[in-house]
Amino acid sequence: MVEWLKACGVDTVAMESTGVYWVVPFQKLEGAGVQVVLVNAQTLKHVPGRKTDVQDCQWIQQLHSYGLLRASFRPDDAICRLRTLVRHRANLVSSGAEHILHMQKALTQMNLQLHHVVSHLTGETGLRMLRAMLQGERDPKKLVELRDPQITRSTKSEMMKALKGDWRPELLFVLEQSLRAWEFYQAQMKACDAQIEEQLKQVPSATPPPSAAKAKSGPDLLADPQARPKAKQSRKRNDPERDLRPELARICGTDLTAAHGLRLLTVLTIVSETGVDMSKWRSAKAFTSWLGLNPNNKISGGRVLSSRTRKVVNRVSTALRMGAVGVAETNTWLGSFHRRMRARLGPAGANTATARKIATVIYHLLKTKEPFIDRDVVRYEARVYRHKLSRLKKQAKVLGYELVQTSEQKQFAE
Repeated sequence: MVEWLKACGVDTVAMESTGVYWVVPFQKLEGAGVQVVLVNAQTLKHVPGRKTDVQDCQWIQQLHSYGLLRASFRPDDAICRLRTLVRHRANLVSSGAEHILHMQKALTQMNLQLHHVVSHLTGETGLRMLRAMLQGERDPKKLVELRDPQITRSTKSEMMKALKGDWRPELLFVLEQSLRAWEFYQAQMKACDAQIEEQLKQVPSATPPPSAAKAKSGPDLLADPQARPKAKQSRKRNDPERDLRPELARICGTDLTAAHGLRLLTVLTIVSETGVDMSKWRSAKAFTSWLGLNPNNKISGGRVLSSRTRKVVNRVSTALRMGAVGVAETNTWLGSFHRRMRARLGPAGANTATARKIATVIYHLLKTKEPFIDRDVVRYEARVYRHKLSRLKKQAKVLGYELVQTSEQKQFAE
């Protein structure tokens, strides 16, 4: 097909995304130097009277000849390779989590409440006890001796009561099989992490924009890895064992993990899904709209019918919403914003609004390659207070009232 198109002198092709079947033709056409426009099928499905593949192709060709089709975003080849590995790693994490649920179910059926007295069933204490159970240990006193001294979730007596159960052989077999399967997926994740680290080395370093101004003060995070600040959060479960922040900082041109709500895996997901070239989007608003975090206003007759966000399946927006949950109760300006939005929009709306704030921070950092500079919480809340007061004064004036400031309010304003 590619040879025939080249022989016909075709230099641009439009194609519809259908599952994963479009990937190979797209790569072949792109490798042959043909400009490929990948069209979202959702924008073409409402055309009346065109229900066959042949008619769809004719309609796409006609629209493409008029220049009416907009190409979907697709990163370069190095980022696509990294994206494949990161998505595969996420599938391994999900598969391993299923076997943890199988272990919890087997323990519950034997009336062993181990997963209720330890924070994580697959933690150091939980794994030591599980392996001792599978080796034939049944005495709760000896099993409790395997606990970590730093455990504060439950006392020794509570843990001994939780380890008295019905040791059924068929459920012990299920428990052993599930534990072995979880360990298998952990080994697969380590091998996948090694491949991800090698692929990160193949991604070129970020080039600062010509108009970017250098930081006035502060250490150079890229030139001196030792000067990079430590992560605000400790290493979470399912995180890579190796610290990939230096490689990610080299690729991004700045340390994204220094921003609020961005962990190592979140930054890795962002880089693998969007890349670091923010010139693909004309502004931060376009970037957040592509993520599906902007209100989708539907206006008819001058009235807003709906402003709900679009239903977009995007791994970056999902990761940013999870990051928004993490900063909800922090003593930061972003945490203050989340709590304010939660009182007005509810938890789900606050997560989306906060995720949009994080997305704008990411766009700015990747666009300018500047280090993250935190905002002062006191100044931010004072600014919010002034906006609230100004809006309240306008409302009182419209209703024919006048606000009088008390002494306590004056002290707070100062």
